[in-house]
Amino acid sequence: MIYFISDTHFNHTNIIKYCNRPFKDVYEMNEVLIDNWNKTINEDDEIFHLGDLALGGKANFKDIARNLNGKKYLIRGNHDNWSVDTYESVGFTVLKNPPIKLSNYKLVLSHVPVQDNQMPEGFVNVHGHIHDKSLYECIEKYDPQQFSIKKHINISCDVTNFKPISIEALKEKYDFELRK
Repeated sequence: MIYFISDTHFNHTNIIKYCNRPFKDVYEMNEVLIDNWNKTINEDDEIFHLGDLALGGKANFKDIARNLNGKKYLIRGNHDNWSVDTYESVGFTVLKNPPIKLSNYKLVLSHVPVQDNQMPEGFVNVHGHIHDKSLYECIEKYDPQQFSIKKHINISCDVTNFKPISIEALKEKYDFELRK
């Protein structure tokens, strides 16, 4: 099975305040995110993390990442500043040159939303970056003439109840055609 998640921000204390996350501290947030991930993802599942994986100390991140289930892929976000080797040393495959097309499913994966005219016809953009906001709440960045809601799916963990979401759940929720 294929899953997606974005903007976990492991170890980022201030994200709790910035996004009004329902956690008393970063330790509780990390614990819930890890638990939700591992209850959802099996070792054979593929999970695409669409950026802003973790901040803080590298050693703590490595402990967390090594304990996350699945075949893990990372599209680096604006806060993913460690080397490719760092992410790969804990089991992530870093996908280079995003956005990434999953042609069999007609999906374009990215951290930041992709303009409509930069996607192939009939594709939908699965992205993160905007946390619990809609594209139009970020109107200064995402002009409705260049970013149509029907072509974009925000999978930031802030809107997926801090859990990975399956490709089948996306299809059901957003009513796009899933091709294999």
